[in-house]
Amino acid sequence: MFEVVAFWWKTRLKGPATRGFGLIVALAGLLLLLLGSQAANAAPNWTLDPTASVITYQSVKKNTIVETNKIRNITGALSSAGDAKVTFDLNSVDTGVDLRNVRMRFLFFETFKYPTAELTAKVDPAAFADLATKRRVKSTLPFRLNLHGVDKDLEASIIVTMISDTMVSVASEAPVAVHVEDFGLLPNVDKLQQAANVTNIVPTASVSFDFVFTADGSKPAATQTAAASPADVGPVATDAAKANFSDEECLNRFAVLSRTGAIYFRPASARLDAKSRPLLTEVEGVVGKCPSLKVEVSGYTDSDGSPEANKQLSERRAQAVADAIVAAGIPRTQIMATGYGEERPVAANDTPKNKALNRRIEFSATKL
Repeated sequence: MFEVVAFWWKTRLKGPATRGFGLIVALAGLLLLLLGSQAANAAPNWTLDPTASVITYQSVKKNTIVETNKIRNITGALSSAGDAKVTFDLNSVDTGVDLRNVRMRFLFFETFKYPTAELTAKVDPAAFADLATKRRVKSTLPFRLNLHGVDKDLEASIIVTMISDTMVSVASEAPVAVHVEDFGLLPNVDKLQQAANVTNIVPTASVSFDFVFTADGSKPAATQTAAASPADVGPVATDAAKANFSDEECLNRFAVLSRTGAIYFRPASARLDAKSRPLLTEVEGVVGKCPSLKVEVSGYTDSDGSPEANKQLSERRAQAVADAIVAAGIPRTQIMATGYGEERPVAANDTPKNKALNRRIEFSATKL
């Protein structure tokens, strides 16, 4: 633009009658350039309002029963350049029932290894240049979803609504189909079905969202937003924020942690594998928040080998887990270890998969 203005000015300055007018136009052009630059620099960044934003997913079990759940704790930002990122705390999954929440966290999402999911996208500001006048624009948004350690490129039909000059909503026009197999979650559906004693969970979720962003530096009407939001929308306290659990919460967590199958040993050994650390950290945190309960660590094996050897191996493995928990600062008086060998199988010892199910560590609790 500088070159255009300079050329125009030179042309006009050739005649004395137009010299003054040319100077005015040149100054006007420079002023427009500066204002344009300032406007670009002043373009705001946007921060997600967690009290007004919501993401839900629907799943189907027994072929016909539809359940709608939410992820309650969401953070995110949208830069003036169009870079968007939204992070979901999977420990804030809300099914309305604590036991179901824990199953979704530990058995399906495996939050002890993958505590968050993340959506990233590049938004073309030009596609929404007339949003301020139209106030409502439909578009297609390609995005990348990181879930369970896997990245997948997806696409959503969205509606962007200018709620006010400092508040914008980005909502799905139609649900987005998320296939669990794409994220390595298909085996975890089996765990859910076994734990909940249900069948035919459809391995696809329908995800809907409404993300509300406010311009940085603005003062959103927090009171109005909170008043307009229902009780099941907005952030919730997760386990990390709780000082202690109720007895029911403790029992729910021990029962579900026992089904994760995420404690590993070297073959025919009681030496804990390093892959066990994420779940052990979770167990240690739960035991520490259940001080009124005595926790039994139970070891089991498959039927390969002699019953006597299996019982000894199960005892050593249970003791190794108990020692790891005590090493984290839990009083030894709160922990006991028992080995049951090949007793109490949860599956027939007839296939490698079933044998793996029988080689397990379980947790149970009773009042001290």
